[in-house]
This record gives sequence, structure tokens and C-alpha cells, in this order.
Amino acid sequence: MSTLLHIDSSVRAITNPNPNHNSISKNIALRFINTWREIRPTDEYIYRDVGVNPPAFITQDWIGAVFTPEQKRTPAQHDILALSDRLIAEVAKADIIVISTPMYNYGMPAQLKSWFDQVVRINKTFDFDLARGDFPLQPLLSGKTLVTITSSGEFGFEKGGIRESASHLQPHLRTLSKYLGVETIYEIAAEYQEFGDERHKTSVSNALSRAEKLAAELAVNALTASPEPEAINA
Repeated sequence: MSTLLHIDSSVRAITNPNPNHNSISKNIALRFINTWREIRPTDEYIYRDVGVNPPAFITQDWIGAVFTPEQKRTPAQHDILALSDRLIAEVAKADIIVISTPMYNYGMPAQLKSWFDQVVRINKTFDFDLARGDFPLQPLLSGKTLVTITSSGEFGFEKGGIRESASHLQPHLRTLSKYLGVETIYEIAAEYQEFGDERHKTSVSNALSRAEKLAAELAVNALTASPEPEAINA
């Protein structure tokens, strides 16, 4: 059995009275999730909508608690880190992580950044050792697959695209993903939202199809890779 962690980060709902306000990224992610769960209904599924229910921003007190040895933390410091501990436990448990996010001002939403700030934490998801020279940080988690689902108003953010240098969303996700223990990344993108033309419709349609196809491929591969349960002697 696998564990699927699903993080949505758009401030928009999946469905709204005005369909033009529906979250594109959430709907593409939902296509992926529904396809996966049709094939693997018994897998554990963990869901967080950080766009609607954002984690708290980290504070000076939060940092102070993080750098206080665990056995010396006060009850108040344990309380401060309680949410971080839960979020990290979800990441640690996950085999597949799906993150859907719109591009806001050429980067990730503040709510998603807040989730990463709570999760990427010393001695929990990475450690630090100056003996490693110029690269003292090292991830503590491994073996995970990440699927990123992004939506943007403009287009051409891919390598070689006309706005390649303007995107701080996907590069940021790639950089941070290693501290989630990610070793394999799949990227799905819908573009042209601000144009609202046929290019946008085609981009969303392609992203939905890609999400469904990728979910089926990964779910079947995970099913094949799962060890057969041992027989129990009656």
C-alpha cells in the first residue's frame, strides 16, 4: 500500500457559482487524484488545502524553538512546533506527493511558501554539517515522487520559452523538493489563462489528459512494484 499526500494551494475553490472562477490547478490535481484512487482505492490519502487553510507563518519564537534541543524545549515551544511536526510526519509517510499551485506574481502563493517553511526544518527533513564544505545541507528523507501541477496566466515559462527567466515557481519547487525526499519529479502545467483563447482551452485540456494518463501510469507501476502479501497459515 502507498501513501498519497495531496497539497492544494490556490485560494480559489474547485467549483464556484461562476465557473470562470474555478481553480484550474485544483481541478487538474483532482483529475490525477481520482484516477489514482480508482486504480488503488485502498491507498492512504492525505489532503491539505493550504490555499483555503494556510499554515501559520514562522516567527522568531518558532525559530527559537527549532534551535532549542528537543529535550530542553518548554511546553510552549512544543506547542509552537506542533503543526510543523504534523506536516513533516505527513511528508515522511508519503510515497507520492502531489502539489497543485497557481503562479502568483511569478512565484508560489504565500500559503504554499508557508507550508514549505513549516516542513523544511533542520534535523527533521535536513541536517547541517560544515564538514561537507560548501554544501553543508543534506536531506534526511528519500525515495519520494513529486507531481507538480501549475497554472499561469501567461505562457512560455519552460526552458527556452519566451518567459523562461520570469518563472520563480517551478524552479523554486524543484529546489525545495529535495528537502521533501523527492527523487523523481513530474511536471504538469496549464498556461494562457489571462488570454482566455483557444490556446488556453487546449493547454488545460492537455494538462487534464496528462494528469489522468500520468496517474494511471504511476498507480499501475506502484501496484506492480508492491510486494505480494505473505500467506498466513491457518
